[in-house]
Amino acid sequence: MSTFLGMPRPMPARTSGDPLRWGPTFPEAAHESLGNDQLRANLGRATRTIRDKRLRVTAELPDWEQLRDAGAAMKADSMDRLPELLVQLEENVTARGGVVHWARDAAEANRIVTDLVRATGEQEVVKVKSMATQEIGLNEHLAGQDITATETDLAELIVQLAGDQPSHILVPAIHRNREEIRQVFAAGMPDAPAHLTDDPHALTAAARAHLRAKFLSAKVAVSGANLAIAETGTVGVFESEGNGRMCLTLPETLITVMGIEKVLPAFQDLEVFAQLLPRSSTGERMNPYTTLWTGVTPGDGPQEFHLVLLDNGRTKALADDVGRQALHCIRCSACLNVCPVYEHTGGHAYGSVYPGPIGAILTPLLNGTGTGPEPT
Repeated sequence: MSTFLGMPRPMPARTSGDPLRWGPTFPEAAHESLGNDQLRANLGRATRTIRDKRLRVTAELPDWEQLRDAGAAMKADSMDRLPELLVQLEENVTARGGVVHWARDAAEANRIVTDLVRATGEQEVVKVKSMATQEIGLNEHLAGQDITATETDLAELIVQLAGDQPSHILVPAIHRNREEIRQVFAAGMPDAPAHLTDDPHALTAAARAHLRAKFLSAKVAVSGANLAIAETGTVGVFESEGNGRMCLTLPETLITVMGIEKVLPAFQDLEVFAQLLPRSSTGERMNPYTTLWTGVTPGDGPQEFHLVLLDNGRTKALADDVGRQALHCIRCSACLNVCPVYEHTGGHAYGSVYPGPIGAILTPLLNGTGTGPEPT
């Protein structure tokens, strides 16, 4: 009789067909990244800037560590009561005119969203930055169904136009500098000015003009969610550019794809997370745009709201007494900005939607580690 000790076997080659993973192994990809001087310069400059901003604004609060502890306690409580909180969330979203859909995996979530878009008769959607939709490969799935999804977050738009992959949780195009972005816009944005420069104001103006037309014509939007409140059925998005506000208020139909770990028990819990997230992620005292919506309000905002609750390995992670702590993550990206490995290799080396320290834990929790045979 032999005993299997549970050591993971090497993962099979990862392909673009897996939305959560892609590319070569980390050692191979990291070796290539370390030889790219421009990439390392871009990353070093950007992570230092974000890191310094975060240190300044968190130092202003005498109770910063207590806020972090409070947030961790709330997340732990939510994970302990997740089944009942999700049922409560569904009841309150439904009572306020929304529709809740449950998706066990990426395939089911993609099918649900595709069917919802098709039901509207539209073939284009605008998107608010959403790691959950990147996790399931929604854009690629929609493209295969002749539905065009346009990313409206500036960094996500850069990545999309370049045919690239995001490399940071908060700043997906952190690996590119201004001149590279100018080249991406000139090549991939049909309405870009003929003599576009790499001046930040010019680049922003070009993106604004391009996206404004999309906002004003789109009938369907797809979003992620930073959190949802079980007590009220409220869903929230925190963002810095205003594109989220446009996507969440102008279209007739709003489809939100949210990982089930994002639910919080009470509306009062927002008090803690509205302080934690902006300071820890972008180094801002307040989030420039915080959009909260509760179901459907006649004559105000989208008149159809669908909330897709995504599992995709989360209940499996929840069953792991240690690994479940990764579900406490609020995606602030602070761990990436202090990680010397990430700063030198960048996010692409991790071959996952979730890069850096948290990604190295979260990705195998959600997608599996390729463990060997069952004990005999």
